[in-house]
Amino acid sequence: MITKKQAIGVFDSGYGGLTILNELLKELPEYDFIYLGDNARSPYGTRSYDVVYDYTLEAVEQLFSMNCELVILACNTASAKALRTIQQRDLPKISPNKRVLGVIRPSVEEVGLLTKTKHVGILGTVGTVRSNSYPLEIEKLHPEINVVQEACPMWVPLVENNEFASQGGQYFIKKNIENLLQKDPKIDTIILGCTHYPLLKEEIRKYLPSGVNLISQGEIVAKSLKDYLRRHPEMDVRCSKNSEREFYTTEFVDSFEEKASRFLNTSLKAEHINY
Repeated sequence: MITKKQAIGVFDSGYGGLTILNELLKELPEYDFIYLGDNARSPYGTRSYDVVYDYTLEAVEQLFSMNCELVILACNTASAKALRTIQQRDLPKISPNKRVLGVIRPSVEEVGLLTKTKHVGILGTVGTVRSNSYPLEIEKLHPEINVVQEACPMWVPLVENNEFASQGGQYFIKKNIENLLQKDPKIDTIILGCTHYPLLKEEIRKYLPSGVNLISQGEIVAKSLKDYLRRHPEMDVRCSKNSEREFYTTEFVDSFEEKASRFLNTSLKAEHINY
């Protein structure tokens, strides 16, 4: 464990957050990172607010106990259902000098720079769509933008089981994209509101009109974190920089290592953890 160092924690309910971590490693290669996947209780997308909040807080406290000064919720459902409460209610009590950041706000900031028609689509899990977190955040920053959403409950299992290129996988991808565009044909920008979905970008583009922007969160979150650390040197100095990475899962290690390697395009070693 990197317990003597002060790594940046990256949490996800499963594997999707690895697409965020992959971009963080490119943008901030010198920093230490700990990735924690709660694979034993995944997926979070269909769970209630209270359950997602409880699970997410447990994970944050676990990463804090592993000496993380800063934790990224690399999970749209956790960011949507738990981030604000943890930031406002829990952090002042448990660790007032530590920070927890999410993935929704950076994506919302980016969408205002890309859309020309002011019509934006969200593709996400059932939980993220039901939370209305993206429309609410977009309304705060860009009230002129019209937003429609489409829940894609089959996409995560398609990615995790490597079935998205199959005939059945193509059926669900095509169906959800057509549903979204039927709701608003003027859409020119789409947010991939789940960290699994970047692995589907090539498949998604098959069914999109040319010129539609696809916002993939990893690059945006990585640039946002780099900027955050530049603007908060008091936090940056507390983050250790030895280019070390550690991976933890609440499920079977062998399965995690196999699937996680697909997301990062490299082999890795993980440890099982209970908390």
